[in-house]
Amino acid sequence: MDIHSETTTFASTRAPTVFVRSLFSGTIAGLAVTATAAAFGRRANRSGAAPINATSHVIWGDHAAGAQDGVSARFTGLGFAINHASAIFWALIFERVIGRNASPSRILASAAAVAATAYVVDYHVVPKRLTPGWELRLPRRSLTGIYAALALSLAVAGLLNPIVAAAAM
Repeated sequence: MDIHSETTTFASTRAPTVFVRSLFSGTIAGLAVTATAAAFGRRANRSGAAPINATSHVIWGDHAAGAQDGVSARFTGLGFAINHASAIFWALIFERVIGRNASPSRILASAAAVAATAYVVDYHVVPKRLTPGWELRLPRRSLTGIYAALALSLAVAGLLNPIVAAAAM
């Protein structure tokens, strides 16, 4: 009997860690939020990249990021990366709150609470330079839809996480 094969078998049958679940949930949330912001950007500015670019104001400043409509690595790539990292951060909090075997009602309530907290932190706690920047290119009412997408995508990911974990075993 090989010790290495037993270790590998044991490791492959364990449930995913909170960090692994957060990567899954955060990726779903990041893609959903980006798609939602892009849809609002197409409607408001005829540019799906504009609100994604605006997030790069964290590095490049409001004027530089707020004026960019086209897709570029400098603005769109950086904006996407910042949004994605933020989604994983909020997913980590979400996954810590729900734990491994949460009920659907707990998952839904937790997703809504985390998204609401994200909005409050993003627009009322952190300095303006660290906001997502969407307000630079979108009407304020669009923020409701973006944070609703965050809540919905976290909830969907939270409901899917046990299914994905079971399929991976």
